[in-house]
This record gives sequence, C-alpha cells and structure tokens, in this order.
Amino acid sequence: MNQLTTQGIILSRTDFGEADRIITMLTPDYGKVRLMARGVRRLKSKLAGGIELFSVSHITFIKGRGEIDPLISTRLIIHYESIVQDISRTMLGYDLIKMLSRATEDQPEADYFVLLQQAFEALNDPDVELPLIQLWFAMQLLRIGGHTPNLRADTSGQKLAADQTYNFSFDDMAFAPAENNLGSNSDSRPETSSGTNSGQGRFTPNHIKFLRLGFSSHHAKALSQVQGSKEMAEAAAPLVQTMLSTYIRV
Repeated sequence: MNQLTTQGIILSRTDFGEADRIITMLTPDYGKVRLMARGVRRLKSKLAGGIELFSVSHITFIKGRGEIDPLISTRLIIHYESIVQDISRTMLGYDLIKMLSRATEDQPEADYFVLLQQAFEALNDPDVELPLIQLWFAMQLLRIGGHTPNLRADTSGQKLAADQTYNFSFDDMAFAPAENNLGSNSDSRPETSSGTNSGQGRFTPNHIKFLRLGFSSHHAKALSQVQGSKEMAEAAAPLVQTMLSTYIRV
C-alpha cells in the first residue's frame, strides 16, 4: 500500500454520490492530486474538519493506479477565517485559486503551493488592499513561470536612469527610453503612448521601483507600504495583466 502524507490546499471540490466528495488539492510534494473523500458530507465525518476552503491541511492518501486516490485522514493546520468573513476577499480568493489552477500543469513545482498560501495570508489581512494582492499575485505567477521582465537595464542594455521615462517593449520584456526625459513631470500615472509594442504608456523610475518590489517580494503587504501604492498599482496593473495574458495565458 503506497500511503503518502503531505500538506494540501483545496483547489476545487465536487459532490459525488450521497455523501462523498471529489477534491482536487495542491500539494508541495506531489503537485495536484485528485482525492475521493468518502462520507465527508455526513455530519460526523472525521475528514470534513480537515479540508476546509482557504486552509492548509495535513493529509494522508493512498496512491493508486487510477486518476482519483482515496483520502484516508486529514488534519487542519491553519484556516484563514477572515477571508470567508468578507465577500470581496472570498471572491478574490476564488479568482486567485482558479488563476493558479489554469496556469499550472498537474505537477507544478512547490513554489506554487507557497504562493497560494502567501496569497491566503494577504487576503486574511484586512490592512492589505485587494488590488495590491491581485497585482502582486499576477507578478508572482510571472516570476515563477520564468517571465520576470528586465527591471534593471533598458532594451539597449543600459542601466535604467533616474531622470528618464520609459515605454515597455513586450518583444524584449524590458523598458525602452521614451523620447522625452522625466524633467519636472512627477505624475504617478504613465502618460499615454502610441504603438503596439510600447506597453501601457510612459513609466517613471518610481513605477519601475514599484514593479521591482512586486516581482521580488514574497509578501503582498510590502506593496502597501509604498507611498502612493494605490496609484502605482493602477498604473502597473494593465502592463502586468498584458504580460500575464501573453505569457501565462490565464
């Protein structure tokens, strides 16, 4: 009997029969696993308490030859209860789970499990605004997928300057100097630019610093500590979303 033990986060669950449930879980050791939780919908089920949504659980299952393996024991490690107390955070949580599930194959690396747990931690914190969590999550999906843009040098290989505005080149996944330098323009919003390969407008060094932090930080809360984070996120979101749809296709 090939009995396996690991941690798991629920990605989806489907009722089966009168009292059973088929559960897809993300694990750090075995990727995505589909498990049959027998009798879990009964009131006295020993499995039910250990497989809550927006939770991390200790699970034991038997690896068989089929596509669905029997789940034999569960133990709740942590439940992010503040998420389900706020409908907006709950809905974003569902969206992030679906996004990660679509972005990964059956055997994703452990970094995706860590990312989803970090996303739950951020959603559970009322001090972290939802747009920042959503933006940070998208940047982390790009990073883990190997699609981090060059945030240190421009398209010609020159170090990004503090007195220059930039357009973004999707072909190079890097910034290209705009025609006019930054000068006295301190607006936190990128100026509109033309061209199919110019990103979403002109970006200042502060925008690029914000992006650099988002791609490198393991916690969404780091973005909330940036002055003008709301405006920075609004400026960065279209660019990051275009990267995500182009390279991750979610």
